[in-house]
Amino acid sequence: MNHCKTLAIALVCAALAACASTPDAPPSPSSPLAPAALPAGLAEGIALYDKGDYNGAIKRLGASDMGAGASMSAQLAALKYTAFSYCLTNRQTFCRLWFEKALKLDPNFDLAPGEYGHPLWGPVFAKAKKAK
Repeated sequence: MNHCKTLAIALVCAALAACASTPDAPPSPSSPLAPAALPAGLAEGIALYDKGDYNGAIKRLGASDMGAGASMSAQLAALKYTAFSYCLTNRQTFCRLWFEKALKLDPNFDLAPGEYGHPLWGPVFAKAKKAK
């Protein structure tokens, strides 16, 4: 088999393996910032979230460097990932509080279209948005 065919087969196998994720794994929410533009604290928090360390993400995204000194888009992303993390750890009250914080910071804050349908945070966000 020539090298091109071998490489093509390897790429197809890698793509299929990437698609075979567990059905329980939550989708990674979209970030309003480009990955290269992420502040270090936000990037670290998102990395913890992506690894499934939701409590670690909550702690890191709640650190002082993610507060008023960060850009509004970074603050909103931190609030959203924190809310998602709370929802994924069955703490819906805190999930809603963090969505409410995001909506207070930016009344136009919204989820990306692919994030609305999530069974854990979708309904909580809808209630928070309706209450604002």
